[in-house]
Amino acid sequence: MHAMDAYTPTPRPCWIAGQPEQGVDVLTVTHPFDDSEVASVAVPGPEQIERAVAAAAAVAREFRSTPAHVRAAALEHVSRGLAAQAEELAELITAENGKPLRWAEIEVRRAVSTFRFAAEEARRSDGVLQRLDTEPGGEGRIALVRRFPKGPVLGISPFNFPLNLVAHKVAPAIAVGAPILIKPAPRTPLSALVLGDLLAETDLPAGAFSVLPVGNEATAALVRDPRLPVVSFTGSGPVGWSLMDAAPRKHFVLELGGNAAAVVCADWPDLEFAAKRIATFGNYQAGQSCIAVQRVLVDRSVADEFIGKLVDAVRALRDGDPHDPDVEVGPVVDTAAAERIVQWIDEATAQGAKLLVGGGREGRNVRPTVLQDVPKDSKAWAEEIFGPVLAVSVVDSVDEAFDQVNESAYGLQAGVFTKDLQVASRAGAELEVGGVVIGDVPSFRADQMPYGGVKGSGFGREGVRSAMADLSEERITVLTNVSL
Repeated sequence: MHAMDAYTPTPRPCWIAGQPEQGVDVLTVTHPFDDSEVASVAVPGPEQIERAVAAAAAVAREFRSTPAHVRAAALEHVSRGLAAQAEELAELITAENGKPLRWAEIEVRRAVSTFRFAAEEARRSDGVLQRLDTEPGGEGRIALVRRFPKGPVLGISPFNFPLNLVAHKVAPAIAVGAPILIKPAPRTPLSALVLGDLLAETDLPAGAFSVLPVGNEATAALVRDPRLPVVSFTGSGPVGWSLMDAAPRKHFVLELGGNAAAVVCADWPDLEFAAKRIATFGNYQAGQSCIAVQRVLVDRSVADEFIGKLVDAVRALRDGDPHDPDVEVGPVVDTAAAERIVQWIDEATAQGAKLLVGGGREGRNVRPTVLQDVPKDSKAWAEEIFGPVLAVSVVDSVDEAFDQVNESAYGLQAGVFTKDLQVASRAGAELEVGGVVIGDVPSFRADQMPYGGVKGSGFGREGVRSAMADLSEERITVLTNVSL
């Protein structure tokens, strides 16, 4: 059964300061695969948005003083609640986002873990004592260093991971005691509203959370509001940078785009493995992931064999109806995205790139594509294509491969297939990215590890513990006349 079959025409309520409310308008969520109606959602108006912001500001002091066990219990409740309805949630994600069910199931499992990690971190987040008698003037003194939330958080999430990327904003904020207003992507608000349902069942104070499924036109005013001193944004680079320019004195966490590279070195012994991993993770989520493989740099000595295996692996991927459990590649989010991706493919081939497999589309399903010798100034190479497209370049050395990785305006993650410890060490030191994965694709992300980019990919880090640090600041209490 598709998740949409379970929904009635009654709009799903939004969440205003922890309370469900109908709105001033209704948003209809449609399935990217066939445009069928999934659900209708209440869109809050200006008065409701104002109450949500005012409540977050009013409760901030109370919430930051909430005992750790209360915050941890709330986070554990959400984790358990997600796990209990995992099958239904996966169907819901597929219905609103279009990603194949197999990937939606993984996203739900990750969100379960994200909230569990946050509960654990809420309990272990404590202060440290620093002795100050390391210099004569500090004799008899110690400093208690503790972290406190910077203030209420505005979380702006994208469509491509409608549950887990919302979780990565909500869970750390609650763990540190920061009220949070979530503005989900208008195309995919349903998963965020489910989180609201679960949070409402906890003992968190009123105002600790709101879920505002408003249009993007409402974002600028929220970003400028001085009562929301922290903005955590995941999405496109131009939008993220423009939001920061509009409120330069605020604290921003920006998780922006990428065009992740996978390097296949001459020493890598299992080209079949590398080809299948790159094929899969260039096309998972229909390529709509910031760390989906886009650029492939392969050493000339193994290029012919590897490229043949890569093309075979891409051809073997099954696309179609994302609710089919055997489908690996579903539709992109809308027709405009599909048209743009195919246009970029056509531009690359017109500029001299070789089309090895794919190209074209059927509706919103872009055929999994491999291009070779894409000009370096082509959009399919230099920009984030955000679609099921791999661009292959043959290189003569590790140095050349690393140079090409670093020529990108982005720097989120990279993968290096090598068994050479020295090359692996160099990759970690020399590649200008937030994370390097040795022996696998750049698409690996563990939800507890620091995750984020450099250059055009933004700044700040997600991963629960890292995000908690980003949402908080150190304060010290110096104790005097202490026996050390």
